[in-house]
Amino acid sequence: MKHLAIYVRVSSTGQDTKSQQPDLDRWSLGQAAPVQWYRDVASGKSMDRPGWKKLEAAIRAGKVESVVVWRLDRLGRTARGLTSLFEELRERKVNLVSMKEGLDLSTSAGRLMANVLASVAQFETELRGERVAAGQAAARARGVRWGGSIAGKRKKVSPTQERTIRAMRASGERVTAISRTVGLSRPTIYSVLKDASEVVC
Repeated sequence: MKHLAIYVRVSSTGQDTKSQQPDLDRWSLGQAAPVQWYRDVASGKSMDRPGWKKLEAAIRAGKVESVVVWRLDRLGRTARGLTSLFEELRERKVNLVSMKEGLDLSTSAGRLMANVLASVAQFETELRGERVAAGQAAARARGVRWGGSIAGKRKKVSPTQERTIRAMRASGERVTAISRTVGLSRPTIYSVLKDASEVVC
């Protein structure tokens, strides 16, 4: 008997699935067909992930009726990888449902929307990389150097660094990327964000 495959992915161990899980749980409870979960902690830039490989094997074995994700970028962040996946799913008569975008690959409108969203996901990934590179270049121009700090002691942070930290965090950058950009340790970044009463997750 075919099953419904729910795929959940986060990029790093510092992230969790709290935003994805409730909607997917509610969806799964309303299904008559059996549901199987597949999970990954891996970058969306590559389709070479353990959980996805298991799901892919199940799809190719004819065991999957539909693949369900919370948002399309959970599947991947490259247009080439996603469009190739869409084609394979269509050929194998496996539907794809993305909850947040209201996407259903079984319709022509859904297929058009899927390809547009795949391009958007890749664009966002490239834009994020450009922002990080620009931030690093600006930090170097200000004489910022990358290095560690003494445990338990907060490194001195300049007003410019504080503004950069808050701006990058507000745009969705991870603490690791911010740390590399401004040349400060992760604990120092967390300390700055905490002082600014910003939520860090």
